[in-house]
Amino acid sequence: MSVPVNVSAEGSVGIIELARPDKFNCLSLEIHECISRARESFEADRDIRSILICAQGKHFCTGADLTEVKGKMSDAQALDHFIAFGMEGLRRLEQGRLPVVVAVQGLCLAGGLELMLSCDVCFAAESAQFGDQHAQFGLIPGWGGSQRLTRLMGLRRALDLMFSARWLKADEAKQAGLVNYVVPDQELRQAALNYCVTIATRSRPGIAEMKRLAREGADMGLDQQMRLERDAAVRALRSEDVAEGLDAFENRRAPAFKA
Repeated sequence: MSVPVNVSAEGSVGIIELARPDKFNCLSLEIHECISRARESFEADRDIRSILICAQGKHFCTGADLTEVKGKMSDAQALDHFIAFGMEGLRRLEQGRLPVVVAVQGLCLAGGLELMLSCDVCFAAESAQFGDQHAQFGLIPGWGGSQRLTRLMGLRRALDLMFSARWLKADEAKQAGLVNYVVPDQELRQAALNYCVTIATRSRPGIAEMKRLAREGADMGLDQQMRLERDAAVRALRSEDVAEGLDAFENRRAPAFKA
């Protein structure tokens, strides 16, 4: 039986690769479970500094496994578990200490879009297209899409994307704030890996704290956000990594972080 997700590591980078290209890497409950287990394993490994999510085949992910969803239609409890487990898994990916980079080729739709939105940095191949297909089939987002889209794109553009179910090409998605980098298809994986390797040279606690501040602060008012950052900055200034970084700056050398 084929494995729906390949989990591996390349140096300091933990790799989660969707491996159902024949099914356009659609997201089943099993795949969500695999992603969650891999994330937990990487978070516990001190040698892993970042996570890369990518996919086999022509397309990144075209959404939830609707065959599985249809099989649960008569069981309200099973449906609730399917939605809740996926939503919680993506939330933990978003809130985890490790930065998560995603590499997208081909179609990234509906549930696939929701997976992409839960990551921290997005690399898109020139072939990539992004869209929310739910309205086309009478569905609504269930894994956080309506909320994350609104935060990243703004209300009107997010509603337009959800109402129309249209697809954004990679450059348009970048202009809308959904994508960080657009690269040639053949360079996608290596470009994302190179970015992850760069992250590995930074302070692991420092990167984790910046991610926490950005994610937690998004739910606060400005005064609370400033207090959150102030308290974190005071703690950080007393850390070994900051002492090492300042000494490296003063002596014109690259820092060697221990954490």
